[in-house]
Amino acid sequence: MNPGYAGRTELPENLKALFRSCAMVVPDITLICENMLMAEGFSLARELSKKFWCLYSLSKSLLTDLIHYDWGLRAVKSVLRQAGGLKRAEPDEDERLILMRGLKFFNKPKIVSQDWPIFCDLIDGLFNGLEADWFSDPILEANLIAAAKHYNYQAKVGDGLVAKAIQYHEILGVRHSVFLIGNPGTAKSAIWKTLAKAYNIGGYTGKPEWDTKIAIIDPKAVTSNELYGFVNPKTKDWKDGCLSVIMRNMNKCNPPFKESQKQKWLVLDGDVDPE
Repeated sequence: MNPGYAGRTELPENLKALFRSCAMVVPDITLICENMLMAEGFSLARELSKKFWCLYSLSKSLLTDLIHYDWGLRAVKSVLRQAGGLKRAEPDEDERLILMRGLKFFNKPKIVSQDWPIFCDLIDGLFNGLEADWFSDPILEANLIAAAKHYNYQAKVGDGLVAKAIQYHEILGVRHSVFLIGNPGTAKSAIWKTLAKAYNIGGYTGKPEWDTKIAIIDPKAVTSNELYGFVNPKTKDWKDGCLSVIMRNMNKCNPPFKESQKQKWLVLDGDVDPE
């Protein structure tokens, strides 16, 4: 049980009475940001940490209250790690520009269109109108266009399907698990199929055998026990579920998976369910 968490129940009153109450304090996010920025090599860590947390606290209060928005410590750490990677890639670049670029690039995929102008105005105000150019990868963009044509999708550079696929590519660089959410017919499946096909075009990596292998499960088509696995109550033996079998095969490179496959995706194609 986890009170206040989606899919969980509140503790019964008679059980609450058995627990001693404990005082909690809100962590000092600004100080955490400052330490992490210093660890990533930023010399303007104190100044940038204040801007960073100011942006996130304002975003939490001014942007739409959507379930997939996260302006807490977990999101802060992910962006700071990405900013550290940008800093090491361009050590002589202005540190404010590097952090601004990281904040824009990492948050763009999850912010809905009506909130994006507000978020950009907040960033421009905090960073005194600095201009951050989007990263471009001409080879990946060309491969995405070719992959979209293969599936008979409409695509052009800088807009629609290609833009979302590039955002998905960037998020995969810093996250092990990614949600593609939206209403039916909003190209969620088209995005990951196009990116996977673009990866498989040998010109992108220089290795024709570099393959993206995908296993697709509809989690609502099977029971929880069949999905995750369970312990047989009679024999006390463990019975594998779909996820257990597929992930073991991916890890051990059992057929159809191979060591040359850098990307192995397990796609749960269905409704988001907290349970």
